[in-house]
Amino acid sequence: MTTTARCVVNMRLRPADVPAPAGPDVQRFHAGMGGYRPTPLRAVDGVDIKDESDRFGLPAFKFLGASWAIEQLVRNDPSISALVTASAGNHGRAVARAAALRELDCRVLLPRTISDRRAELISAEGAEVIRVDGRYDDAVAAAETEAAAPGVALVADTGTTTSAHWVIDGYSTLFREASTQAVAPHDLIVVPIGVGSLAAAAIRFAAHAGPPATVVGVEPVTAACVGASVMAGRAVTIETPGTSMTGMDCATPSAAAWPTLRSGLAGVVTVSDEETWQAMRDLADRGVTAGECGAATVAALRALRNDPRCAPLRTAAGLSPRTRVLCVSTEGATDPEAYARIVGPRRRSPSGGG
Repeated sequence: MTTTARCVVNMRLRPADVPAPAGPDVQRFHAGMGGYRPTPLRAVDGVDIKDESDRFGLPAFKFLGASWAIEQLVRNDPSISALVTASAGNHGRAVARAAALRELDCRVLLPRTISDRRAELISAEGAEVIRVDGRYDDAVAAAETEAAAPGVALVADTGTTTSAHWVIDGYSTLFREASTQAVAPHDLIVVPIGVGSLAAAAIRFAAHAGPPATVVGVEPVTAACVGASVMAGRAVTIETPGTSMTGMDCATPSAAAWPTLRSGLAGVVTVSDEETWQAMRDLADRGVTAGECGAATVAALRALRNDPRCAPLRTAAGLSPRTRVLCVSTEGATDPEAYARIVGPRRRSPSGGG
């Protein structure tokens, strides 16, 4: 089952069922790590952009979830000697970096659709990269099999494992930072959706903030698994023919995230590769380095504001000229060569990028 709807409204919202976010101990853990600093909150055309182009020296937010999940795994089982994970690129690199810091072996399973450059960057962190002949869901299944070996722990950001829940908790630091950096509380948070772990963290934080905020998710038009699931009222698997937004090229919502998405996600906007590329170029002109997944939130906000097909979701989200919006730009130039091809030479020097 798939959906090509431009905007999907969640008619089954139950905010009272949204779990509380992780406590401040998660942010204290991150703050105690070498190299920690809050990522910038940048004002661009009246919108706050949480710029994750340099997080612990990596060009994406994923280290927050990976590092917290690994901390919990090692606390619970000090005999762990190796980590394994499946990834569309950024999560695998983050797990590899965290594993190296702990002197643990690491294997990262990548689907065949991931570029050689992304694989090389993961290998440079000290991990063994294993190519899987299939898509992301196939890599997830293969990683689960690898984790059955003695001394090996699975660091998953999807599925039913405890690590998938810890990854969601780890992302809470991003939203705690943004809430303290903002001049006033945000009314609307626009966040990319892959398997839904980051969106779940956003919903949990927003639902229990004072005052609560609305969360709208963004998906590629060719990989809108959460939009399809919202329409169906249950988690479904879709076909994913491919997208340049590789971190969101996911066919099935995370079982750990889905209950929160079902209860607290206001709706989903789908965007094309071309819309995201234009948003990347526009952000670069304003000094912000945003990869495809990061710029997708800006593309989605444009559609939410201007596309007649988004009118029902625009109303449900309460979007108006006075709405204080947070767009989460989850990555910088995670594939530098692809970024250069899309953005080209710009008038201003980009921020960060890793």
